[in-house]
Amino acid sequence: MLEVTIESVNSALKRARASLQRRQQSAAGRQPPPAAGSPAEDAIVAMFARAWESADLDALVALLTDDVFIAMPPEPFGYEGRELVARYCARQFGAGRRYLVPTRANGQPAFGAYLRGPAGVRHATAFYVLTLAGGQICAMTRFDNSVLPWFGLPRSLPSR
Repeated sequence: MLEVTIESVNSALKRARASLQRRQQSAAGRQPPPAAGSPAEDAIVAMFARAWESADLDALVALLTDDVFIAMPPEPFGYEGRELVARYCARQFGAGRRYLVPTRANGQPAFGAYLRGPAGVRHATAFYVLTLAGGQICAMTRFDNSVLPWFGLPRSLPSR
């Protein structure tokens, strides 16, 4: 039905299991996240939003754990480590003014990400969910903008 061989499925499963094991081992020594809605969580989220909206890569990188991971479902790849995630974020900070609209997803802080277009309308580009450990961000999951309505967020915001 999928037109793949048993060997390729077994290989993909082996790689996935190894990746999960690496991520579980790195998470074992982490501090727990701050409580949802706590001043500590609010502070991290506010620093992330300021850094993202102002394209302050140094401030953003300072919030990341050394082994931070960004996943982009349904894409089968991601970026692991501060340096690679910083490069990914730098590409997101291209031309244009960025805006974040906060929400929550699965109890975690999340944002609808918008980019201002030439007419001033802000168009959705992505949806980010943050995973926190102690006072830092240990993972980000990026979804395309099609998920925004599930969280009550529009695909575009009026100009202001």
